[in-house]
Amino acid sequence: MSGYAEHGQLPLDGVRVCDFTWIVAGPQATRILADLGAEVVKVENESHLDSMRLGLQQDPSNPSINGSGFHSNFNRNKKGISANVHHPDGRKAVERLIAQSDVVIENFSAGALSRMGFDYERLKELRPNIIYVSMSGFGHEGRDSSYVTWGPTAQAVSGVTYMSGLPDQPPAGWGFSYLDHTAGYYGALATLIALHHRRRTGQGQHIDMSQVETGMVLGGVPILDYQINQREFKRIGNRSLRPSLAPHGMYRCAPVGTDDDRWIAIACEKETQWRAICGVLGIEHLMNDSRFSTNTERVEHQDELDTIIATQTREHDQRKLMYALQAVNVPAGAAQNMADKMEKDPQLRDRGFYQTAPHTELGVHRFEGFPAHFSQARWRLDRGAPTYGEDTVTVLRDMLGFSEAEIKRMQSELAV
Repeated sequence: MSGYAEHGQLPLDGVRVCDFTWIVAGPQATRILADLGAEVVKVENESHLDSMRLGLQQDPSNPSINGSGFHSNFNRNKKGISANVHHPDGRKAVERLIAQSDVVIENFSAGALSRMGFDYERLKELRPNIIYVSMSGFGHEGRDSSYVTWGPTAQAVSGVTYMSGLPDQPPAGWGFSYLDHTAGYYGALATLIALHHRRRTGQGQHIDMSQVETGMVLGGVPILDYQINQREFKRIGNRSLRPSLAPHGMYRCAPVGTDDDRWIAIACEKETQWRAICGVLGIEHLMNDSRFSTNTERVEHQDELDTIIATQTREHDQRKLMYALQAVNVPAGAAQNMADKMEKDPQLRDRGFYQTAPHTELGVHRFEGFPAHFSQARWRLDRGAPTYGEDTVTVLRDMLGFSEAEIKRMQSELAV
């Protein structure tokens, strides 16, 4: 089915991508390209399956290489083929696909694709103006280029893990592989830039991207502060340091049924907002308390203030409290869980963010949408991820020109 827009061109219609990616970072990049209309052909081999195929199964009691909703989400709108590059005919099929592709993209460790016999020079022999995007942890140059990374380790090396957490606790890190997604966004952006460059000049190129470096920009302000002011970074949790504001934090709210993990974020920037917070929470007497009479005093007594506010928010439904505070111009937001976002958030519903698409084995499910709406174009959501090797025959026959007899022989010899 279509995505948000029913009409308009798919911006990348006519672009073909040979996709060797796996896990999250690479599939995130190629998913963006596929959502925008590129024909993405994911190349897999059962001896080195994408490990995400085995994670977050829809039916954990009956796991399947096609049963992961997580994998389906990151590989939607793609075609999938199986190919054994160590078999001459399997390699021939992959080489023919590369020769008919605009982009080859992978996120293996540096040099892995080259060791398979597909370095940039070989790719150019197959398609002279090919765009080759490699997304490794440290890039293909430098002392650490041979190191293997995952999102969490890249986050630690780039500094963002150190920046997250409470001041009196060890670094908390990020609960999700944030840099896997960040690297995916940069990978898609770099691919679009290279496609634009080739349209202007006719030239392909090799894009060598470092996942670690995509995290460096997230530490830009602390790095600048250290360079200019020689100030060491300090973790502040949910509080505000520059400017110093109070109250400013996360506060637990009333449970919903058995769910006692409900929170609200509240920030106070002005004295009018402080008075409004006191009114909504029924703590007007604090406006006359010398400890909280000004922002300076509130910051100085922030621990005491947070305890008082948390006692009050504990009696409130988080969503009702959010709307009550917003109604009096206080910045406040419910800390939403997945059910909140998918079932209760009116903004996401109004934007049509969650769209449905079929998966061959998992059935019809909702998927997260594309966060941009185009007035003269559209994105798409046609299908979930391909099951393993689902499109092998049609790609070999209809796209690459192999005969039915050749395909059957290749299958019998486990070449595909």
